[in-house]
Amino acid sequence: MKVAVVHDWLPFWGGAESVLEQILECYPEADLYVLCDFLSEEQRARLKCRSIHTSFIQRLPFARRRFWYYLPWMPCAIEQFDLSNYDLVISSSHSVAKGVLTRPDQVHVSYVYSPMRYAWDLYHQHMRRSGYGAGLRSWWIKWVMHYLRIWDVRTANGVDAYAADSAFVARRIWKTYRREAAVIYPPASIERFALHERKEDFYLCVSRLVSYKCIDLIVSAFSEMKDKRLVVIGDGPELRRLQRMAGSNVEILGYGTDEVVQYYMQRARAFLFAAEEDFGIVLIEAQACGTPVIAYGRGGATETVVPMGSPEPTGVLFDEQSPAAIVTAVGVFERNRHVFASRNCRNNAERFSKEQFRRTFSAFVTASSVRETPHQIARQRGLPG
Repeated sequence: MKVAVVHDWLPFWGGAESVLEQILECYPEADLYVLCDFLSEEQRARLKCRSIHTSFIQRLPFARRRFWYYLPWMPCAIEQFDLSNYDLVISSSHSVAKGVLTRPDQVHVSYVYSPMRYAWDLYHQHMRRSGYGAGLRSWWIKWVMHYLRIWDVRTANGVDAYAADSAFVARRIWKTYRREAAVIYPPASIERFALHERKEDFYLCVSRLVSYKCIDLIVSAFSEMKDKRLVVIGDGPELRRLQRMAGSNVEILGYGTDEVVQYYMQRARAFLFAAEEDFGIVLIEAQACGTPVIAYGRGGATETVVPMGSPEPTGVLFDEQSPAAIVTAVGVFERNRHVFASRNCRNNAERFSKEQFRRTFSAFVTASSVRETPHQIARQRGLPG
């Protein structure tokens, strides 16, 4: 069986690329198709595949640093891949990859991180944050997003079976495409994070420092709690602003290597998370270290953190994105620290191992590849074939 794997783009290594790596571990003889590939040689070597094919966007001016500017042409680019010689097509999609063209007799399975949030449920928020609310440029952006929504729904029916990285995303797939999706949680690098049961007197936040991660809410909350120490690891456009607003008990370290992140994750009293994420791999990594989590109780956090009141809890969930809610949640955690066992956190994290992902994903693809024709379905139901 000839297999093609289609991924949106490879400008850098992130969470989606870690999932792609495991998909290619399942199908090492597959050919990989991407809109553009700017990975380092070391990163590219992690993708075990026969060959990598890129689109015309790879050769456009400034594509390495500004590939995102070519979004209006990406639907056209993804449709130019000729996959007619493959038996199985697997798309790894958070943008346009699921829109590849396939024949009726080919099987197309799509692992979706989310429908395009900037075109759907986060459209208005994205327009406000980007400053595209008014002016001639805003009308161009609005038209592009309108076109992307039409194209996104039209191509949804070209997929035979959907898998989502969380129940939260599966609900979004149903809302957007009216298609059911199996939930297959993405893999976390559990083996990188050893259990460490002795905790120290500080709280931790690790994140890209961008506005939607809501790190400012965490910093504001701890600036009010002078008796509690917070360490923030990460870099991004919000770094300078966070440094200015941080109290004396808040230490913002900036970018941290994998070794630095692991050191602090293993020793933190609890890990703080205030964003609404589709999944949130970092919450799994913290629990793999035996560190409880204090997180905003929407999105993927509700599926990866065992809340207070459950057997063997691994964290506290708060229901409002505000400094006051975070202060309250930290207080609840402090009063109930004895119920959060490091071993329970580790056991919960092991549900999201790479081995578990590969087993579940391979079984899902195999089951999806056994498809019945309309004639077979009609015969089973006693209808004219």
